[in-house]
Amino acid sequence: MTVFRGTVLDTPDDPFAGGTLRAEEDAGLVERGGTIVARGPFALVRTAYPDDEVVDLRGGLVLPGLVDTHVHFPQVRVIGALGMPLLEWLESCALPEEARLADHRYALGVTRDLVGGLVRAGTTTALVFGSHFAAAVDALFAEADRVGLRVTSGLVVSDRALRPDLLTTPQRAHDEGLELARRWHGVRRSRYAVTPRFSLSCSAELLASCAVLQESVPGSWFTSHLNESVQEVDTVRRLFVDADHYLHTYAGHGLVGARSVLAHNVHPTTEELVLLAAAGASVAHCPSSNSALGSGLFPLRDHLEHGVHVALGSDVAAGTGFCLLKEGLQAYFVQQLLGERGSPLTAAHLLHLATAAGAEALGLADRVGQLSVGHELDLVWLRPEPGSTLDVALAHARSSEDALAKTFALGSSADVAGTWVAGRQLAAAVPLRA
Repeated sequence: MTVFRGTVLDTPDDPFAGGTLRAEEDAGLVERGGTIVARGPFALVRTAYPDDEVVDLRGGLVLPGLVDTHVHFPQVRVIGALGMPLLEWLESCALPEEARLADHRYALGVTRDLVGGLVRAGTTTALVFGSHFAAAVDALFAEADRVGLRVTSGLVVSDRALRPDLLTTPQRAHDEGLELARRWHGVRRSRYAVTPRFSLSCSAELLASCAVLQESVPGSWFTSHLNESVQEVDTVRRLFVDADHYLHTYAGHGLVGARSVLAHNVHPTTEELVLLAAAGASVAHCPSSNSALGSGLFPLRDHLEHGVHVALGSDVAAGTGFCLLKEGLQAYFVQQLLGERGSPLTAAHLLHLATAAGAEALGLADRVGQLSVGHELDLVWLRPEPGSTLDVALAHARSSEDALAKTFALGSSADVAGTWVAGRQLAAAVPLRA
């Protein structure tokens, strides 16, 4: 067994439902076989486990491993292409880069960039929007499995509206997805997600094949985009004239349920919020992306009032980096800007959105997202550089809540001193350069 010692913060009780931040200044977490078997004040834990190895994580904060519910695998190298709305950004920036993953060596380099970036940002679990190329998705699963990252991902499919080298057919999409799922779904920490890019680039026949694939892979997930920008919503409305709304393009094929995570939903209708809540589906809120593309301000209050589950996504590369601390801060800003229409957020809310809420969205709430007995030991150790602004701020924090708020305000991937999954510290590979 191993005892982890440090200042531990988590949110086992949902702050959106009246829960509060759980904070222990000098806690001990006892890990055996990757699972937390005891937790308490370090002095008491050490008395009970006097001979076991101690991993000393003092001098910073210990948080549950961060959970990213929407990040694009092929787009890592084009972060920072600013000044364009969604559809223009896709056409001129994202899609040309995604086409490069047809080159297997290039794809291998991008897999290392992605997995390494997530690990260095303290992300231990991610729902990854994969590639249009099956070999690249296979490489992603292989690298995540090698490193030990928890990944749910799949083949991205489209059959219209995009450049020709990114298009497929309903049959090919089904067959390639099924083969990837047979190789990776349920293997260690990997799971498969059926992933149409968005309805704008998918015919009804392709979405029907996605539904058949999900039915063929028990326990698989579904992810796509929803109501990201006004222009996108209008285009989908013209393409699906018989659909009641954007969500109906997926729900009409049985693709919206408790294992569905839809990214963005910046412009929902009331009917869509009601349907999402009734289905038990989740929304990945990606605030820095929504701001960078000018997509709009996310109506969190409307989602909460309708009972729709919300978590955080980085949305690399429209998003501006892997760090969910930054996404939490941006989520806070968005709600502040909405004024009376916003949902006021505390540091505990932000931590919950970045950890336990993501675990719940991915069906992993009984395993990760908090540092409780019975959960696997997924954690991130934040230890800022001595003398840095965050280090100074933490030294003068008035309380654990204040320290957490300062961490979201000032923290970045540079402050991550270590990332553990199931009790094992992860080491990201040196990036490959094509």
